[in-house]
Parts: sequence; C-alpha cells; structure tokens
Amino acid sequence: MESSADLNTTDDYQNILMLRHGDRIDRINPLWPDTASRPWDPPLVQDGLVRAFQTGQRIRSHIQFPIHRVFVSPFIRCVQTASEVIAALSAVDLNPNATSSKDVISIDKSKLKVSIEFGLSEMLNSMAIRPKVAPKDGKFDFKISDLEAMFPEGMVDGVVDPVYKEMPQWEETVEECTERFLGLVKTLADKYPSENLLLVTHGEGVRTTFATYKDVAVYEVEYCACAELRRQVLSQEGSTKAGDFEVIGQAGIKYHSLKTTAVPCVKWY
Repeated sequence: MESSADLNTTDDYQNILMLRHGDRIDRINPLWPDTASRPWDPPLVQDGLVRAFQTGQRIRSHIQFPIHRVFVSPFIRCVQTASEVIAALSAVDLNPNATSSKDVISIDKSKLKVSIEFGLSEMLNSMAIRPKVAPKDGKFDFKISDLEAMFPEGMVDGVVDPVYKEMPQWEETVEECTERFLGLVKTLADKYPSENLLLVTHGEGVRTTFATYKDVAVYEVEYCACAELRRQVLSQEGSTKAGDFEVIGQAGIKYHSLKTTAVPCVKWY
C-alpha cells in the first residue's frame, strides 16, 4: 500500500474512501437479465463477494485510520459489497485465510455504523443502464428494510437522515450525475467532520470523484477500485473549518494526466 505513511493522519484530517462494487452477474452471464425480475439490479457473483471481502481485509490492514461510517448505494451489488467489506473490517480476530463473510465467526458491532444513501446510486441514464433492462416507468424501487437486514444486527444507523430522500430522476445527464456525486461527498463529509467515511458506490461515482480531485482523465475503474481522499479539518471554539479534498491514494483506477500522456501507477494496496 503506497498510501500516506509519511503523511499526517491525525484527528486534524478527515478521510473518505470511495469504493466501487464487486463483480456483477450480468457482466459474467450476459443472458442473466433475460429471466431476471429486476434486470437493472444485478447481484454479485461469488468472485465479486470474495473480491469485496478481500478488499475489506486490505483496507483493514493498510489504512492508517479507522472507518467510522459506511454509506451505501441501494443497488444490491453495492449492498452485498458493503456487507462483505464490513465483515472484514469488523471481524474479531480475523482469520488471515478467510475468503468471505461466511468465514467470520464474530463481529465487533461497535466498530462502525452503516446507512443506505440514494445519492450514491448508479448514474440513472441509458449510458449506464440499458433502456432494455431499465424499469419501463423509470422508477427504481428498493425495499430498504430488506437491504438493511443484510448488515450485522445493530450496525444500521436508524436515525441517519439521508441526503437524498429518494432516487435521482431517470435520464439524468452526465453533468447532473457528476454534480450529484461531488455534492454528496462534500455534504456527507461536512455532516460528519470528525469521522472517516467509506462510500460504497458505482464506477461513475469513483471515476467522477477521483478525476475531479486529481485533475486527471480516468479511462478505467476496476471492480472494487478505491479512491482515498482526505482534507484538513480544524475545530475552534465550537466551529469547524475544512480545507479542500486531495487524493492521497488509489487502487484499481487507470488514468492519465490532462497535461501529459504518462500513465502514473500509484496504489495504496
């Protein structure tokens, strides 16, 4: 992990991890949507679950700060990814040979809190979701109680007021989606300035955030790719002042500078 071993990561800094979900079934089996009741909401395949859990293991082993809160897109692939990552982060005496949450015997439920956040959803237009599989009425429905039940009992924060009270509108533009992700990151960070956050989202969310704060062009975001952001937060006399976000690490994101054709490779695990 080439993160920030030489950087100050004291309580004066807030850290944000933007994580893409794991391997989705419709990219492995293109015929899956033909018989699915919710073809626009594909789950993970087994390899995706394993990748998500192993990503949680690497986060636990290599980052130099605790994760206090996890916010998750309501799409099932993100909820499953977050569930595996949380199991790895919160496992008591984690077995180094464990490959999924099924190998975790005991969870420390005091480690962190988790919440569903509609604002972390997939880009809702035909560029990201084929019209053939999208809901005919443009309404993406989720039973939040069923999604929350996928996390360890007691970890869901039932009093959190989501930033987005409902799903973004179908056929949002790329610009609207970019504004949504960037605005959401700042809003959540400002809402919890003394906490480090893990945001489990989609490729577009990771791409947009990383490209904006790194000022680069991103051309690939792998499954479970992660961008690590931080900003300085100063508290004085009951008020909080925060600096700008900077990218201090990444994994699984391929990009090139807007000024040169060089392709840097800076990985934090």
